Formats: sequence, C-alpha cells, structure tokens
Amino acid sequence: MNSSGAPHDAPAARRFDTVQFVAKYAAPLFLLALVLVFALLEPRFLHPLNLFNVLRQVSIFGLVAIGMTFVILTAGIDLSVGSLLALCGLVGAYVAKGGLADRFAVGASVDAGNPAVLALAAAIAVGMLGGAIQGTAVTRLKVPPFVVTLGGLTVFRGAALLFSGGGPISGFAPDYTWWGQGKIGIVPVPVIIFLAAALIAHIVLKQTRFGMHVFATGGNEAAAVRNGVPTRRIVFLAYVITGFFCGLAGFLLSARLSSAEAVAGLGLELTVIASVVIGGTSLFGGIGSIVGTVVGACLIGVLTNGLVLLNVSSFVQQIVIGIILVSAVAFDQFATDRGQA
Repeated sequence: MNSSGAPHDAPAARRFDTVQFVAKYAAPLFLLALVLVFALLEPRFLHPLNLFNVLRQVSIFGLVAIGMTFVILTAGIDLSVGSLLALCGLVGAYVAKGGLADRFAVGASVDAGNPAVLALAAAIAVGMLGGAIQGTAVTRLKVPPFVVTLGGLTVFRGAALLFSGGGPISGFAPDYTWWGQGKIGIVPVPVIIFLAAALIAHIVLKQTRFGMHVFATGGNEAAAVRNGVPTRRIVFLAYVITGFFCGLAGFLLSARLSSAEAVAGLGLELTVIASVVIGGTSLFGGIGSIVGTVVGACLIGVLTNGLVLLNVSSFVQQIVIGIILVSAVAFDQFATDRGQA
C-alpha cells in the first residue's frame, strides 16, 4: 500500500506506455516529421503544385496498397501486383486503341477504337481474373501465397511482354487521358478515385460481415473455421480484390502517362508492401486498417518526393525505403512482444 491507501501496482497499470503509443501512431507521427523536415530544407516542397503531384503519385500505388491490405490481413502476400498492373494497363490500352495497328499514334492522329470506360472495364476484368487464378491456387491447391504470387510475378510480366511484343502502346484520346491527367476542381481525378476507394474499403472492413471475416481469418484461421467463417472464400476474394485494384491502377497509370508498357510497375511490390506494413498492418495477419495504409502510402510518397527535391540518388531512395520497411516490422514485433510480456 502507498500513502494514499492504493496498491503500489495501480499507478503502474495506468502509467503511460511510450512504446505502445509510438507503435500505434508511428506512421502519422513520422509523416508529420517528414513534412516538417522537407518544408524546412526545401521551400518548394509545400508548393500546392508539388503537393498535388505527391498525391497523384501516391494514388496509383496507393490503390494497389488498399487491395494488398486485404491480402495481408488474411496473413497472405501478393508479390505479383507490379506485373499484373502492367498487363492490365496494356489490355486497357489495347481496347482503347482498338488494336495495335496505331499503337504509336499521338496527337490529332489518335483515333480511339473504344470508349475509355470499356477500356477501364477490360483492365479491371483482367486484374480480377489474375487475382482469381492466384486465389484459387492458394485456397484449392494449397500452394503457399509467397510461391503462388512469386510465380505470378514472372507469369504476368511475361504475358505483358508477349501481349505487347515488348513495345509500348501510346497516344490516347482525351476521354482516356482525362482519367489520369484530368481534374475535378483543383483535385486530380486519380486522387479523388484513390480517396473514394479508400473510404469504401474502410467501410467494408469495419462495418460489414465480410470485413469481420477478413480479420478473423488472418487472426486465427483455425478458430475462424470452427466459428463458421468461410475462410477459403475469404482468402480467395482477398486476392480478387487486389486484382481489381491492380486493374484500376494500371488503367489510371497508362492514362496519366498516355502510354502503357510491359515494364510498368517494376519494383512496385516493395512500395506497396512497405505502405501497408508501415501503416500498421501486421504481416502475420488480423491487425491493420485502410486508414493506416493511406497514411503509409502518403509517407512513402512524401519521402520519395522530398528526397528527389533534395537531389538524393534514386538508389539511396530504395535503400532508405527498405530500411524503413524492416524497421517498421521489427518495431511492430518488439511492441507486440512487450505488450504480451
């Protein structure tokens, strides 16, 4: 007993835990710190044009990160997202151009073969098909997700190269490029799509039965099965959802660049997984949020943009992102172990 008559361990139970606080809010705190540092080091960083450019860049890989969140929450992984994005972008471009006959046409010579909406639908359909194939291999054939998606990484990239003959498809009509370059008011269209998708995904995960099943499957699959959760279907749908976002992002990227290439999305896997994990989603499944993923994606975007403005080598950028990814996972594991101690 202490002088007030309360047990000695009562204050300790209510003592502020710095490690747990940092573990919970590390991503937004680090994002705020990066913004302040880059604003002080480079005045151009806070210019509205630069900030919108950051958001436009984030929106592409951020969409894929939203899909990846579903997969990682089920304790899975998808290493094929960059390759699938490239294939989807090429298919969308092919449909928009109506074939490969005028694949290099630009300017006034561009003659759209099909409406942009049809190209978008085709890109998303290919993405969902790719996700469904991988989801089937994981759930039905019992092949580990790492192996399945590692194979998908090479298969989809090879399919993209075969489909395009190794060359780009470029030059699109205005109704196509609007999706990647247009604005509604002062906000770029891809940013609006990204934020809308994040809001919908957040509601799905937090307010629906499917979302609860996703968390249950990743948290303890055996217990989820005993409680009637269709874990096999949940995992399958998680990969289909990721495929959907790969298709959408592939279409937006080709519209933004006015070009679709088989080499698009190289290294995207690292950026996407880093965004999800840095945002607080556990690689072991069952813990995470879409809000965290959005913050993680913005953090990666701000970091990359700030380093570019400071003329830091792109090689160094990859090293920094890799170190941050490993550090985030290590700190998350440390905080978990400490909380269980």
